[in-house]
Amino acid sequence: MPHCSSILFCLFLQLFFAVQPCHRVVTYAADGGGWQLLQNNIGIAAMHMQLLHNDRVVIYDRTDFGLSNISLPDGKCRNDSRDLVVKNDCTAHSVEYDVLANKIRPLMVQTDVWCSSGAVFPDGRLIQTGGFNDGEDKVRTFLPCNNAKCDWVETGDALGARRWYATNHILTDGRQIIIGGRRQFNYEFYPKTSAPNVYSLRFLAETNDRGIENNLYPFVFLNYDGNLFIFANNRAVLFSYKADKVLKTYPAIPGGDPRSYPSTGSAVLLPLKNLRAATIEAEVLVCGGAPKGSFNQADTKRNFVKALDTCARIKINDPNPIWVMETMPAARVMGDMQLLPNGNVLIINGAGAGTAGWENGQNPVLNPVLYLPDDAEGSRFQRLNPSTIPRMYHSTAILLRDGRVLVGGSNPHIGYNFTGVLFPTELRLEAFSPPYLGKEFNDLRPTIVSSTAAQGKNIGYKQQLSVRFKVTGKLIADSVSVTMVAPSFTTHSFSMSHRLLVLGNEKVTYVGTSTYDIQVTTPGYPELAPSGYYMLYVVHQYIPSVGVWVKIA
Repeated sequence: MPHCSSILFCLFLQLFFAVQPCHRVVTYAADGGGWQLLQNNIGIAAMHMQLLHNDRVVIYDRTDFGLSNISLPDGKCRNDSRDLVVKNDCTAHSVEYDVLANKIRPLMVQTDVWCSSGAVFPDGRLIQTGGFNDGEDKVRTFLPCNNAKCDWVETGDALGARRWYATNHILTDGRQIIIGGRRQFNYEFYPKTSAPNVYSLRFLAETNDRGIENNLYPFVFLNYDGNLFIFANNRAVLFSYKADKVLKTYPAIPGGDPRSYPSTGSAVLLPLKNLRAATIEAEVLVCGGAPKGSFNQADTKRNFVKALDTCARIKINDPNPIWVMETMPAARVMGDMQLLPNGNVLIINGAGAGTAGWENGQNPVLNPVLYLPDDAEGSRFQRLNPSTIPRMYHSTAILLRDGRVLVGGSNPHIGYNFTGVLFPTELRLEAFSPPYLGKEFNDLRPTIVSSTAAQGKNIGYKQQLSVRFKVTGKLIADSVSVTMVAPSFTTHSFSMSHRLLVLGNEKVTYVGTSTYDIQVTTPGYPELAPSGYYMLYVVHQYIPSVGVWVKIA
């Protein structure tokens, strides 16, 4: 695509604010990353989190924890005769965190959002579905704004089934699919059409362990062919939601131990590469969990069994797919996995023994682990610097635009409990800075100057895209690439609708004064990148820039 300096100059003005780095003051140890305490008290436990395209994070826990530590604004109170704990509650159970300003704003949810799910629509609205008690069939919408006026809007009785511990995923047509939940062996779509409300999914019944479940919050990923990879318990299927049909059944993970809630592991779809190829390799990585029987041991006998220390990796489109097993540096249950802008995976939070559930975890795992998917098998894990804050049951982690990972939550109690317990309810909010944010890499770090994918301007599918960036040190042209990351809705150790696409590097051109243009092609179709907002990065020698928001449609 020919270079157009006038367009780039105009886009530079649009991007000036978007590329400003988020607030960061970090002390680093060599190569192991750094931790920063952002807020000492956000008022609630960060059980669910979603980053929106205005660099604000919506966070919420549940309405029946009791009174939170942050009041609703302007004298508001939530009056709910069906609430199980506080029927007139003037405290908030949801907040908005402004990443750039490092400030918290209380939000109001009317009914119980405990253990719910969600995803972001292509237009940027956060759609949250289900919950507990009077919230189990509700849908709540949050439209991002840059003032203090936006808040949750609730739609009553909007779902066809109660959705508690379900999983959502954005689809190619902009709808969401909502899969499973407690005693729900089915799925449905939102928004609704004239089609039936609820469809049976036998796979969820087959993966249900009686009295334990071990199939809640299933791991769901959109394959490049438009079908869904659905993992529950210890096995998976490839499912066509259009034909309502299982297309492929994958083998169980060797050993047969459960990886789904409450024996909670985590999972990611590894970065999608070579996007213009006829066949794209798609791999799923599942890490951690708990051995068979661990939940009953912890829940009834207070015996906390060591968590699983293995990961299982599978090429989901192979004719004869098999799980390849790897060993983590430490056992982990209730960990979170996040795709980083350079294609590596961060494994963070969780416990070394027990399971999810009230008081069921022990031995907090304070050290994050970096997983390098492109390295040789046997050398893919790196242990990173520890936090000082245990992040147990009901913890979360999400990627921010500047490359940090936001970490919050931990409340293994049936209510807010701050004293006399091993792991008090945790209201502090932290950021973990992966090693690539170290000052020693400043001369290698790209800074995006402008792009033909500027904020406020949509990019299409299979289009040429030019990104202008600066690198003050020596540039190695064939080690530069562009990536796009879909921010996740994260809860209970799973990051829903999270994906990373490597757009690659077709040409790098020097344009003067440490400044370069890189040319790439956008994803070819919505099955690769569902329409919506993504964070776009330039990566040089595995060191990513601060991202910029783009919208593909």
